[in-house]
Amino acid sequence: MADTDKRSNKDLEARAAQGSYRAQAARAKGDDAPVKAPPAPRKGTRMVPLPSDGIVPERDVHATPVLECRHLGIDFGGLHAVEDFNLIVGKTEIAGLIGPNGAGKTTVFNLLTKVYQPTGGTILLDGHDTAGMSTARVSQMGIARTFQNIRLFSSLTVEENVTIGLHNTIRCGMWSGIFRLPRYWVSEKEFHDRSLELLDVFGMADLAHVQAGNLPYGAQRRLEIVRALATGPKLLLLDEPAAGMNPSETAELMENIRKIRDRFQIAVLLIEHDMDLVMGICEGIAVLNFGRIIAKGTPDQIQGDPQVIEAYLGTSAKEA
Repeated sequence: MADTDKRSNKDLEARAAQGSYRAQAARAKGDDAPVKAPPAPRKGTRMVPLPSDGIVPERDVHATPVLECRHLGIDFGGLHAVEDFNLIVGKTEIAGLIGPNGAGKTTVFNLLTKVYQPTGGTILLDGHDTAGMSTARVSQMGIARTFQNIRLFSSLTVEENVTIGLHNTIRCGMWSGIFRLPRYWVSEKEFHDRSLELLDVFGMADLAHVQAGNLPYGAQRRLEIVRALATGPKLLLLDEPAAGMNPSETAELMENIRKIRDRFQIAVLLIEHDMDLVMGICEGIAVLNFGRIIAKGTPDQIQGDPQVIEAYLGTSAKEA
């Protein structure tokens, strides 16, 4: 009971300390400072510390973080798969979650999307607590994800796969669908137009009628991302998006991730083992090992962190 009270007090103190993210921005830059357009990540993004022991891009310091995890954890029997996980992702941040195999990275994604219900801690999506919500509900609130292994409807066409992702925007009811009332046909046209619009962003509109299972590997990866975007997310979770890609496909993926952030003004949190991709595109990075975060910071800070080097190489920085 005492531990519970301490944790509650800690959360209350954190909330009080945070106050308004706008107030912190005022201290850092001045009230009347204009908000700059997002700079290209490759030139380096200035990350600003928050009172809650997190960092976000300077451009996002005025806004409520799209994701905030506080002391998040899950136990499987006596195994602490994720423990005391704390993370903040800015509203338009490209963030990375990295770590050795088995560190718990995909488990974190499963917690965020409610595939697993946490055994402790809090998840705030755009400031709203997701406690007790279902996978479908958090999808409606604005979280979408892709998977390590491609999960497309391979027997359906490219357009049909994207249309399925538009389910959050359905406006016609059951009877309109059964009896093909005018509202049904209006919705069908809206879905068709929106699907082609999204596909065109990634140069796939001409593949709309191709069976998804017949696409090349890289195109299937892109289609899975397009389908996730069709749900209208605020936060896009990418689980090893570069897995199995050659260098040219990986370079194209980096540009597509930047395009997603800039065009849709959403945040992206990715799990990836390709360090060239992570260091080249992520603005903030968290490192997970044995279910706990061992380091958080910018790419430059993470690359030189002794704990990160030891986690990946199994040796201290001096020995390495």
